[in-house]
Amino acid sequence: MAGLRAKIDTGASTSSLHATDIVEFQRGGQPWVRFTAHLGTLVQLRHRHCEAPLVAVKTIKSSNGHTQSRYVIRTSLALGDRVWQVEFTLACRKSMRYRLLLGSKALVEGHLVVNPGLRYVQDKPVFPTSSSSTGAA
Repeated sequence: MAGLRAKIDTGASTSSLHATDIVEFQRGGQPWVRFTAHLGTLVQLRHRHCEAPLVAVKTIKSSNGHTQSRYVIRTSLALGDRVWQVEFTLACRKSMRYRLLLGSKALVEGHLVVNPGLRYVQDKPVFPTSSSSTGAA
């Protein structure tokens, strides 16, 4: 996925990606999920059909106290000059301004420091010339 703006949320442990049409299936005897990832902005919508190995199903408690079961995938994230593996829950973020939320676990794993006084400080991602497939597109 390219060109996706993310909200950094140090209060959220888990990262989340806006996804719909989520279907669990088996591939090679292992659990996978098929989903539609929604990218872009409210003005310029884009979507991409994806498949990824299922890492887990987690119960997430939102800031308003509601709990929800969500599928968890692991895929590469490129931010500036860094690329690392991040776990994302798949959730409907249709009403949210940002289609991707980066939680504290991803920030720690990426060795990132947050300056709350700054916005959009990263350059566009530098994608590797050859990437190994993680399942998610």
